[in-house]
Amino acid sequence: MKTIAIISPGNMGHAVGRLLGSRGFDVVTSLAGRSARTGGLAAKAGIRDSGSVEALVAEADLVLSIMPPAAAVAAAQEVAAAMAAAGAAPPYADCNAIAPATTARVGELIGAAGASYIDAGIIGGPPAGGKSPPFYALGPAGHLLGAPAGGRRAGTGPRRYASGPAAHLLAPLEGGGLVVRDLGGAIGRASALKMCYAAVTKGTSALQFAQLAAASRLGVDTALAAELAESQSATYAGMQRALPGLPARAPRWIEEMRQIAATFESVGVPGDFHRGAAALYELLSATPFADEPEEAVDTSRTLETTVAALTEICARRNR
Repeated sequence: MKTIAIISPGNMGHAVGRLLGSRGFDVVTSLAGRSARTGGLAAKAGIRDSGSVEALVAEADLVLSIMPPAAAVAAAQEVAAAMAAAGAAPPYADCNAIAPATTARVGELIGAAGASYIDAGIIGGPPAGGKSPPFYALGPAGHLLGAPAGGRRAGTGPRRYASGPAAHLLAPLEGGGLVVRDLGGAIGRASALKMCYAAVTKGTSALQFAQLAAASRLGVDTALAAELAESQSATYAGMQRALPGLPARAPRWIEEMRQIAATFESVGVPGDFHRGAAALYELLSATPFADEPEEAVDTSRTLETTVAALTEICARRNR
C-alpha cells in the first residue's frame, strides 16, 4: 500500500495525512469544491491534489473518509459514483462519528461500487507537531499488536478503531508508532464504540455549558462558580481550559449528538439527553466564536466570556 486518499483534509484529516506523509505514504485528496481553508490545510500538510474524485480513486490504494458526520453519506455516494466512473474500487474506511445504522448505509453504498468497506472510528484529537498518534490493534488472542508487553502504548494522539470483515486492510498503516485497533466482528462495532465514548466526552461538555448558562440566567452564576471551585476544583479547572474553545467545534458536533441519540434509541436506551446536547450545540453555533477557524481560536478568551455569549443567545430565545 502506497497511496492513501483522504476525504477531506480538514482539521483532523489534514493532520492524519501529514503524519502518514511523514512515514513515506503518498497522501492525496480531491480539492474540487472544497473551501480555500481546506486547500490551505492540505498544502500545509503536504497532501497532493488529484483534481477530481475519479482521479483520486483511480490511484488510491485506500480511501479514508474523515469529515463531519453530517457529510458522511453524501461523501460515500460521491465516491461510489466516482468508483463506477473510474472503474476502480479501492478499500474505503469511514472514520466518521456516525451511528452503526449510518455506517451500515455507507457500507451498502461502497459495497455496491465493488469496494471493500471498513467501519472505523477515531477517538482523540488530531495528531499535533508530527507526533505519532497511538493506533491500536487487538490480535486474534485479544492482545495489543505493536504495544509493549503487558500494556498499552502511551501517547496523546487519536486511536483508530476498525471493525467488519475488511478491518484488517488498515494493517499496512501500522508502523512508526501507528497501530490499528481491530475490534473484529461485524460492521458497526467501531462506530458503536465511538458513539458511546463521545456520548460521555462531548455530552458532558454540553451539560456543563447548559448548567453554566442556566446559572447565569437565574442569577446564581457567581455562587455556582465559587462552589465548583471549592468542591469540584479539578473539574472546574478543566472546564475553564476546555470550554472556551468549543464553539468553533459546535457546528460539527450537532449531528454527532443526533447520531448518538439514534444509536442509543436503537437498543432501547433513551436518546433525549443527546438530542438536548444537539440543541445546546446549535445555540453555541449561533455565538460569534463559532466562526473562528480551529487553528485560530482565541486562547485568551475566558470561560465567563464564552458563557456570556451563550447566555445572550438563550435570553433572545426566551423573549
